[in-house]
Amino acid sequence: MTDPATLASSDLVDLLTAICDIESVSGDETALADAVEALLRGQPHLDVHRDGDAVVARTTLGRDRRVVLAGHLDTVPLTDPPNLPTRLTGTGDDRELWGRGTVDMKAGIAVMLALAVELGRPGAEPVADVTYVFYDHEEVEESKSGLGRLARNRPDLLAGDFAVLGEPTSADIEGGCQGTLRVDVRTRGVAAHSARSWRGENAIHAAAPILALLAGYDAAQVEVDGLVYREGLNAVGITGGIAGNVVPDACTVTVNYRFAPSRTLAEAEQHLRELFADHEVVVTDASPAARPGLDDPLAAEFVAAVLARTGGAPKPKFGWTDVARFAELGIPAVNFAPGDPLLAHADDERVRVAELAVCRDALRDWLRGA
Repeated sequence: MTDPATLASSDLVDLLTAICDIESVSGDETALADAVEALLRGQPHLDVHRDGDAVVARTTLGRDRRVVLAGHLDTVPLTDPPNLPTRLTGTGDDRELWGRGTVDMKAGIAVMLALAVELGRPGAEPVADVTYVFYDHEEVEESKSGLGRLARNRPDLLAGDFAVLGEPTSADIEGGCQGTLRVDVRTRGVAAHSARSWRGENAIHAAAPILALLAGYDAAQVEVDGLVYREGLNAVGITGGIAGNVVPDACTVTVNYRFAPSRTLAEAEQHLRELFADHEVVVTDASPAARPGLDDPLAAEFVAAVLARTGGAPKPKFGWTDVARFAELGIPAVNFAPGDPLLAHADDERVRVAELAVCRDALRDWLRGA
């Protein structure tokens, strides 16, 4: 087991460095989960649970409301050569910590851990009970999600009135998230020798109208609860053909639809089936969108606390995050954490150190009722 003292620093930069330097590519989160669990079990004000490589810590102060802070422990694979261990550059407010996971999303994890240790001690009690959720397998297929597993095995541990997901937002509030739908649009033909192509029907040529439709598609901009989400419909793959001298009898265009939270998953699927009505459409992956939830009273308090620190108005979340999973559980949720989301998964992944304290202090203000 990793020594829990590795994560015991009260300095956010040292804490984040320690977290990032415990490598935790999806499927290999155990060492970091062990360290997180050991640190949290050492806090007498927390009730700690473990499910696989997911760790849940809860205060039990008897408050009349409960909030959830959640984030994933895993990262995408390292670069070659590896972008670990981390390195710190710059001085003062210009300091940046470089390395895998610094943005997505161990900066958010560091803020969560710092608050979990601090809040609940005598003289530092939060005004709401708090649940901290550190989960595994977010950067891989949905069926492996640690948060999804918790929702199935121990939904009681995720219960709450409002949730904040520590996905990177550059210390801005990003409400809700887009849904994502991936489908295979298939064409059929008749195989033939390419020297006698008139005897066949070319399935790849038959895909031309599909590509033309996608190239000319006017992606909608949809306002939901005061935030404007921009949709997207794109071909993300195409396959067909078995040999260089055979007219292909099958072709598949893989299409990804990113849709606004104004649509349900069923409505998004129906939209694609109508667009490609002349073709076979097979759904291969689907995750619902989530509305911003900023009209919730707890959300309003959260927004006020953050704006007092940052001054930045809430924005829409472009992309899918686990706020959608909380929405399915009936819990309004937002995204908020350090790190530029455009640097997530990048070879030059890095986080501005100044954002760590901004996010910690805003969350602390909100949770302390300051």
